Amino acid sequence: MHRFGFRSLLLFFVVISPFARAQSADDVSSTLVVNRVVTQADGKETKEPAKTAKPGDLLEYVAEYRNTGKTPAKKLEATLPIPSGTEYVPDSAKPAGAWASLDGNTFEPMPLKRKVKQTDGKLVEELIPYVEYRFLRWPAQDLPAGQSLKYSVRAKLPAEPATTGTPTK
Repeated sequence: MHRFGFRSLLLFFVVISPFARAQSADDVSSTLVVNRVVTQADGKETKEPAKTAKPGDLLEYVAEYRNTGKTPAKKLEATLPIPSGTEYVPDSAKPAGAWASLDGNTFEPMPLKRKVKQTDGKLVEELIPYVEYRFLRWPAQDLPAGQSLKYSVRAKLPAEPATTGTPTK
């Protein structure tokens, strides 16, 4: 059975909390809320604070960036980390248009792909499993003074060790 250290997840987000790069970023603050998404018998979703998490749980991370300054923050690039031990849920990034990264440095449109050398020496492009995604970043935009922007992503705690989740074409 796959064990997940929720305290590790929480520590990850406290230490590596969502960050933004922007010109005039001194007045931009960010908060992160982690909720467990629960599907009721009638199919409706409810959200509750993720005080604990177990294999199979669906988590939603919502980052809010607030400009408390008197001038716009220019070219805000919102980035959310996806903790190791969780798997990105495809098409859950809001707003749409986020790019993904395996290392936090190189971001590309989703789904991520890589070239893999076959035994015959031929290079073949393969989809990278969602469980390997570690960061999402949204295109730069200005954040007006006194306003805020929200970004969210969902990740699940695999019920089994992280070996599944390859995107389909």
